[in-house]
Amino acid sequence: MRAAAERTVTPERLDHLAPDHPLAIASRRDLQRVHRAMRSVAILKHAVSSLNAATPPRRILELGAGDGSLLLRLARAMQPHWGEMDVVLLDRHNLLSSAARQAFNELRWHVTFMSMDALEWAKSASTERYDLCVTTLFLHHFEGADLARLLAGIATRTDAFIACEPRRSTLALMGSRMIGVLGANEVTREDGVKSVLAGFNGLELTEMWSKVPGNWRTYEYGAWPFTHCFRAARSNVRSAAASHEH
Repeated sequence: MRAAAERTVTPERLDHLAPDHPLAIASRRDLQRVHRAMRSVAILKHAVSSLNAATPPRRILELGAGDGSLLLRLARAMQPHWGEMDVVLLDRHNLLSSAARQAFNELRWHVTFMSMDALEWAKSASTERYDLCVTTLFLHHFEGADLARLLAGIATRTDAFIACEPRRSTLALMGSRMIGVLGANEVTREDGVKSVLAGFNGLELTEMWSKVPGNWRTYEYGAWPFTHCFRAARSNVRSAAASHEH
């Protein structure tokens, strides 16, 4: 049951189901439970704090945002340290519910949904800038030239980037084969294994990121129990530590 030494990217069933298909609706609910089992919010919060930015971000982009529920949980976790925010959620389908939008509004997070393919966004001539871009369980869908193109698009539009992906490890593969205990349906069970086999380990994302424009501070690491993280910040962005020195 050892994870493959090389990444194996194969199409996942959820990506090819209509958003309103009963299996897709159930699988998105499953993913919320999976995120809790993976400690995704705690891992994201730690990654954001580790950026050590002198000031909180004011514009955030989430790629592969889905229904926005994970970012909403992060928004709540970051209160009261983060205040008013402009947020763009990017996904092919707008799955943001009115209840979630209202919850963001109550936190003074002003949300815009961009219904667009991420690769088309990366290739576009958009000049929109963001203080922070985050993505979770999304980069592993891409490989080769597509992944390079996506990372380059991110690098030209943001000052900091955080990605939390499946960790390609024996432990994570074992976990993916056991997500049925969370009540996950057949789509989530199948896609969970595919996600781990397409995941990352070592310094794979750092190597890819080294080809993007700009000067960056990067860090890539495993986060217990099943997550692989990458973060990058522009070298000219002041850290909190540096701001206290002046």
